[in-house]
Amino acid sequence: MLTESTLNPEKASYREVIPAGEYWLHEIKKGQTLRILDMEGNQAADTLFYDAKDPENRYSASDTIQRQAALYLTTGTKLISSQGDELLTITADTCGRHDTVGGACSRESNTMRYAHDKEHMHACRDSFICGIQHWGPDLGKRDITCNINFFMNVPVTPEGKLTFEDGISAPGRYVEMKAERDVMCLISNCPQLNNPCNGYNPTPVEVIIWDQ
Repeated sequence: MLTESTLNPEKASYREVIPAGEYWLHEIKKGQTLRILDMEGNQAADTLFYDAKDPENRYSASDTIQRQAALYLTTGTKLISSQGDELLTITADTCGRHDTVGGACSRESNTMRYAHDKEHMHACRDSFICGIQHWGPDLGKRDITCNINFFMNVPVTPEGKLTFEDGISAPGRYVEMKAERDVMCLISNCPQLNNPCNGYNPTPVEVIIWDQ
């Protein structure tokens, strides 16, 4: 459901541009609102959320899908943790389709899906691992779970198959979420060049935070 925000970026408490292929790690306090802005269009922003006080209590794709009875995320969706807590609520969305089943690209999946010579290419899983270890040296691969792909179009066929299609986002479209508790947000601004999720051209996204 497409919903415009009433928040003014000029009154935000925090703004940062995430270059294509880079990661971003930041705490979102309870009551704050986070906007992820697709600056140039069709850029996949792979995202993980964690309870800031308990990294083992993290975003759960299966619990979110079950609670919402819907595969895709949009306005009104509550992002549910592995322990059944509400982490964030989507309060505005001008894209209308965000994937939570396609997962993050990795060097291994690039090799299997596309070609052996793609193994060297940077991937979201690499960024996630760098980000999670920056948060805590005891965190690592086991703490990287199913993620959200904001702005990514991954239709599910009647046979239950996933297909990676052209994005339906555009320059300036965004999604906003209000934190229901203190959460840690980890974004990999996807560097994928092998499928149309980024229009074969990874571009920056902007993150904006309001205190109220």
